[in-house]
Amino acid sequence: MKHLMTLADLTSAEIDHIFAITEDLKTKFAKGLREPLLPGRVIALLFEKPSLRTRVSFEAGIGHLGGSAMFLGADTGFGKRESLADFGRVLSQYVDAIVVRAFRHDTVCELARHAACCVINGLTDFAHPCQAMADLYTIRELAGKLQGRTLGWVGDANNVARSLAVGCGKVGMNFVAASPKAYQWSEEQVAWITQQVPELNLTITTDPGEAVADAVAVYTDVWASMGQEKERQQRKRDFADYQVNAHLMARAQKGAMFMHCLPARRGEEVTDEVIDGPQSVVVQQAANRMHAQKGILAWMLGKAN
Repeated sequence: MKHLMTLADLTSAEIDHIFAITEDLKTKFAKGLREPLLPGRVIALLFEKPSLRTRVSFEAGIGHLGGSAMFLGADTGFGKRESLADFGRVLSQYVDAIVVRAFRHDTVCELARHAACCVINGLTDFAHPCQAMADLYTIRELAGKLQGRTLGWVGDANNVARSLAVGCGKVGMNFVAASPKAYQWSEEQVAWITQQVPELNLTITTDPGEAVADAVAVYTDVWASMGQEKERQQRKRDFADYQVNAHLMARAQKGAMFMHCLPARRGEEVTDEVIDGPQSVVVQQAANRMHAQKGILAWMLGKAN
């Protein structure tokens, strides 16, 4: 039984395997074929946070694979009516995998410790592995290879950035993160990343121009994530020089793609000119959430596992 809490849970070979499954399923999907690799399999979607991409992509993806999904609302009493251990032990008797979108990473890890089925992190404050898998697959799809390429991150060193950094180490990419000093990873967080992927070529800077200089892809995210709404005005001031605009994109490699995990706050971390421009791949990124997650589900729940 496998769990996916962070990309540190996957080896480089496993990521390559998942990407191969993803590519095969996406190619067939484009031809109108939806291969039912997981007939009768059921996944539970257990969300503390609102979602468009994560929820719909998992529901559609498992449907394409011949299985089904159950979206569990507050009426199940998740984290309220009974212990998390009891909740996980019981829920995992009914389903083949649980996708959890939670505020705290520890919540997902504790659920996984007690569950008798696969648990997938659909987003926590610490990591967003499914997003990073889709992002890296998108870069590979468009750039042709990942080894030796550079991903430039501009903005808050958040859960998405952390997942991408680990993912880059697994696939041989360089990762350059530009954030204001107060919003960079702590020494302990950097130590965790380098422990998981000692081979990662990681650069941390306060200069957005340095982050994008050699980048095949320029990536940003909102300056204030869910749960940080009270900090939004302060963050807008602190990140004012970290907007991804046409001037910054011009400093990246010619033809560098623009990426964003969405939803975006247009006019803050990115301008309309960039997110709607020819270098933007945000829609393809979002579409690949479904395809990459189909690859993950097929790898986790397929007959070979």
